Formats: sequence, structure tokens, C-alpha cells
Amino acid sequence: MKHFFSLFFVGTALLFMVACKQVPAGKSGMTDADSSVLMPLEYAKGFTVKTLENGVKLVDVADPQQDEDKMPVSYHFALVPAHALGDAQSGADKVEVPEGYTKVEVPVKRTIVMTMLQLSNFTALDAHDVVKGITGTKNLYNKDIKKRVKDGNIVKIGMEGNFDTELILAAHPEVIFISPFKRGGYDAIKETGITLVPHLGYKESHPLGQAEWMKYVGLFIGKEKEAEELFEGIKKRYLALAEKVSQTTERPTVFSGEMHGGNWFAVGGKNHLAQMFRDAGADYILKDDNTGGVPIEYEQMYATAANADYWRILNSYPGDFSYEALKSSEPRNELFKAFKEKHVIYCNMKQTPYYEETPVHPDWLLEDLVAIFHPDLVAADYVPRYYQLLK
Repeated sequence: MKHFFSLFFVGTALLFMVACKQVPAGKSGMTDADSSVLMPLEYAKGFTVKTLENGVKLVDVADPQQDEDKMPVSYHFALVPAHALGDAQSGADKVEVPEGYTKVEVPVKRTIVMTMLQLSNFTALDAHDVVKGITGTKNLYNKDIKKRVKDGNIVKIGMEGNFDTELILAAHPEVIFISPFKRGGYDAIKETGITLVPHLGYKESHPLGQAEWMKYVGLFIGKEKEAEELFEGIKKRYLALAEKVSQTTERPTVFSGEMHGGNWFAVGGKNHLAQMFRDAGADYILKDDNTGGVPIEYEQMYATAANADYWRILNSYPGDFSYEALKSSEPRNELFKAFKEKHVIYCNMKQTPYYEETPVHPDWLLEDLVAIFHPDLVAADYVPRYYQLLK
């Protein structure tokens, strides 16, 4: 499942340019004279929405981290609602939209999702009926999705780099939600002519920014109101807890990740996890890093985090993870202060629906971390959902 969220396979951003009409970043095709209403967004930086007088919504999508070297194009969709079609016999083709926008007739009734993060949006919005294809079911917990796969209502289209085009076509998706920075395999999909819709929530720098992408999905599937209401509740709970934590003067230090393939992928200071550490009342050791994440050598990580109070680890370990397993994977791990003091914060994705829930529920994740960093600020009988100290 880790591959669903790797940020460094960026070469495919340009492969599917034909499927979505794209223009250079910052060129949306709108002019100052356009009569439109801007949809208010509080935390998400990767998309904007303008509603025209005829009800068409213009959705502009760009890299939330504004890295034009990695993603030099933005994406533009004109969401044409059924009531805007009038007597048009050919659907959205008769509706005029600004140049550079790909028309999508909404609400979308059939789609394929590529990641658990994307799926979490549909789960939160009670919209499994719209999902007709997924990449796989490894580490999948949701019973309803599993049943739909078993019954043939949702097809498994293969993994990135090895998609089954025939299965994709058989699912009859109107759009396919993708992640532009993934490993690839979109060449075959773009040749089908199906509209590819990028979902960049995972690149947001604030946990609530990532969660706010449920509004983006809601626009496509006719669940705007539900997404607004759900997000408001999540935001309220998250901010109330963050405000309570902000009153404390004691802030432990924390670092994240572990060695894989000779390198340590470290969460950057612009990553939403770094922000969550701050909101949970901890100082992240790479807070000054200006990236979403960066691979560094072990020696560099040790020099930075040797005396950090806590060590956060998320992996898919077969069985019960332990300090012995952590030491076996890299003997030098026992040198960290957090290891010695048994302050490793751990979540096993094989045992929890982490990526199926946390992208849209940062409030739950935040409470887990606060319970570790500042246990006096949560209920005495609090039961963690994902993270707890490794025993």
C-alpha cells in the first residue's frame, strides 16, 4: 500500500495530457469579465471552483505545493449539471464553456479510483455505488467494498504500470481519478478517451487541506452539500483539539520514517503530517525543510534525530511489530533516544484501516497523537484508533 502514496515517481505527470485539456499553470481561460461565483475553500490549495450563471462549475486543479518543475501543467474541468443541458440531445456538447476546459457531465455515476486516499472520499460521502473499479484490495478493510468486489460490482483493474484496459472499459467509467505523481501506466488509459481527473489531496500541506478534497469529489458526484457538512464537523473537532493543545508549553520533539532500500524517506516540513505534529503539540525535527518529503541517508537522519523524544513509524509489517523487529531491520536503530526510552509511535496498516479513513478524518488522527504527546488533554479512557506507543 505504500506505493499508493509515494511522492517521488513524478515522471507520469505529462503522460496523460491528452485526456484532460490542459494549459500552462496559471492559465485558466477565465477573464475578469466572466460572471462567476467563487466557491469558498479554507485549507485546500490544489483546486478552485467558480460557478457560472448557467450553473456550470469551472474547476481548476494545480499542484498544492506549486512545484512547476514537477507538475508544469494545471487541469481544468467544466462540470455541466443536468439542469444546464436543457433540450440538448447530445448532452454537454451543446453547453459552451471557456477555452481550455474539459467538459464533464455531472453528477458522475460511474468512476474508477486509483488510491485508498481517493476511495476514502467516496466512503465518507456514502458513495460506493459510484465506484466501479479499484486498483487492488491489499490491506483493504471496508466490508462493503470487499463485498462489491466479490459480487463483481467493482472490478480490480490491476496495479500501476500494469493496468488491464479491457477491465477498465468493461467498468464503463465516465471519469477516472488518478494521481499524477505515481509510477505510471496511464498511457493505455488515456488512449481509451476516458477523462482522467487528478486528485492531489495527498500533496496538501495541512491535514484539513487534504480532507477538504472531499468537496472536490462531491462536485463530481453530486454530493456537494454532504461534503460541506461533513467537512465542517471534521474541521470543528480538529481545531477545537488543536486550540486546547496550543495552551501547553511543553512540546516534545518527534521524527518520522525508517530505512528502506538504503535511504530514509523523511517527511518534509511542507507535508501535512508535519503540520499535524505541530497541531498535536510536538516539534517536528525537520520543520524547516521546505519540501513535502525527501530521501536522506541514515547518518544524516541520526545526526538530526538522535535525541528526539518520539519516533513515528507507519508500515505494513506481517505480524506484530516490535522493538526487536525494528532493531533487526537496521541494528543502528537502537541508538536513537526514542528507541531506548520506548517512545516509538506505531501504526500497522495491515491491522488498521489507516489510509481508508485518515485522509478524511484528520481529527481522529490528531487525537491519537495528542493522547501520546499530551495524555492529560484527552479522556482517561481514550482508545486510540491508529497510533499508540509500541510495546
